[in-house]
Amino acid sequence: MAVSTGIPDKEKIQNLNAGLLEKGYQLVYENHQLCLHSINQNYSPLVIDFVTGKSRHRRLYGGGSNQPLAKAVGIKPGYRPNVFDLTAGLGRDAFVLATLGCQVSMFERSAVIACLLDFALNQAARADDIEDVGNIVGRMRLTESDSREFLVNLKPEDLPDVIYLDPMYPHRDKSAQVKKEMRIFRDLVGDDSDASDLLNISRQKTIKRVVVKRPKGAEVLGHSRPDFQVSSKNTRYDCYLPLN
Repeated sequence: MAVSTGIPDKEKIQNLNAGLLEKGYQLVYENHQLCLHSINQNYSPLVIDFVTGKSRHRRLYGGGSNQPLAKAVGIKPGYRPNVFDLTAGLGRDAFVLATLGCQVSMFERSAVIACLLDFALNQAARADDIEDVGNIVGRMRLTESDSREFLVNLKPEDLPDVIYLDPMYPHRDKSAQVKKEMRIFRDLVGDDSDASDLLNISRQKTIKRVVVKRPKGAEVLGHSRPDFQVSSKNTRYDCYLPLN
């Protein structure tokens, strides 16, 4: 990972803000963090942080290789799959997988969210003296790209072991934080109306499986019956074997 000063590119922020303002948002660098502010809504700023808060708690107390996400992607003693996270979002699940030792390639089509992710990764890389965070984010790579376009051009020798999808859906968690994040994502990128197509393409571009995160009790994505499932209290991972 390239060395970062920890300060975002001002010209890039200005260019992104030119399009954000009409949607009611603004990127602001303050208190050593890159924040996405809502201008018209009474939201606290959206910040991605891989060092403190929930990321730290998941890193220290997340359950290791026994947690459902680890089982869903096929983590076993001595084996860590190479994972493509095609719906990176805030990078939380990618960070968990990297914490468990996986090499994770993240793809995010929103330039704004990708900018927040890139800043958070660089900040975490500079915190390499804090509980191995630098080594963890060293296993994470970010590409700003439409996942479908990327997959179509992916060569057979570059296929990942696992593709991970976490498409947007009506979330049962009614907390203010979750509602804020869902509203922001829908304002920035709309609904994931192409998620079913992405699943179909993904099954042709993976070596071992595609994992789709869904709320427990929700319909399967695109009415495609999974080959097997891994469930937790509130979440279900639908797992599909490759079609190639």
